Amino acid sequence: MAFGSFDKGSNAPMAEINTTPLVDVMLVLLVVFIITAPLLTHAVKVDLPKAAASAHEEKPEAIRLAINAQGELFWNDQPVAQDDLPARFAAATQANPLVELHLRADREARYDAVARAMAAAQGNGVAKIGFVTEAK
Repeated sequence: MAFGSFDKGSNAPMAEINTTPLVDVMLVLLVVFIITAPLLTHAVKVDLPKAAASAHEEKPEAIRLAINAQGELFWNDQPVAQDDLPARFAAATQANPLVELHLRADREARYDAVARAMAAAQGNGVAKIGFVTEAK
């Protein structure tokens, strides 16, 4: 490396940066990447066997609970008393922990009846509660 200048009478260091080695290294790296890039996407062709199997989708059981305008409860279209709900919810969640509650309440049903039914469901392990409505 030369630390002097090209002038014969001056002993001051040369202030210009020599970029030739930098350009040489960059060109070598460019050539290496151009050559190796197609090799990275190369895949081995394998003829895989084909199998026909249906996907097994386990749907959770859904409890249909309806509340009419008089406050009467219907568990899957069968009449049920308010006091029987906690035991039924506990039995349903014991049989299937992913059980869902689909709650249908009449427009004229009291909020108290709906709230008690939801509290009984939540208190006995039902994690998913959905409200069923009709489209306009």
